[in-house]
Amino acid sequence: MIQIIGLGGGCHWCTEAVFQQLEGVSNVRQGYIKSLAPHDTWSEAILVDVDLAVISLEKLIDIHLETHSSTVNHQRRSEYRSAVYVMEDNQMKRVEVVMSSLSRKRDKNYITQILKFVEFKASRSSIQDYYRTRPDAPFCKRYIEPKLEILKKLEE
Repeated sequence: MIQIIGLGGGCHWCTEAVFQQLEGVSNVRQGYIKSLAPHDTWSEAILVDVDLAVISLEKLIDIHLETHSSTVNHQRRSEYRSAVYVMEDNQMKRVEVVMSSLSRKRDKNYITQILKFVEFKASRSSIQDYYRTRPDAPFCKRYIEPKLEILKKLEE
C-alpha cells in the first residue's frame, strides 16, 4: 500500500538524495511544506510515496532521523524545520509510536515534530534531482555524500 509522507530536516537537496536511494520509495518530490500555525511558514522538505510493504515506517523514519540534525535546535530551524508531515490522523498516531520507540532504542531526545501536512510547493525545476544531476558538485561531496554513507551503515 502506497502512502505519502512529508519529511523535513536539512536542505531539501540532501533529503531528496537520501530518500531517492531507498527501495520502497517510488517518488520523491523536493520543495517546501507548511503545516498549521505556528508552523505555517514554508520550510524545506520532501514528499515521498512509500510502499510500507517494502520498507517499514520505522525504517523510513529512522533513516530520516539519522540523516539530519534531529536532536539539536539551531538558528535556521524555521527554514529547515525538523519534521515528519502526516496526511491523516491515523498516520499521526503510527508516527508518534515509531518516534517514541526510536527515541528509546537510540537513547536520543528528538526535536523532530510530527505535524499535519497542509500544503506543498515544488522547488524550481533547475534544482530538482540535485544529486543525480550533479554528483560531483562541491555541495554534494561535502554534504550529501556523508549522509549517503550514514544510509549505507543503517542498511547493513
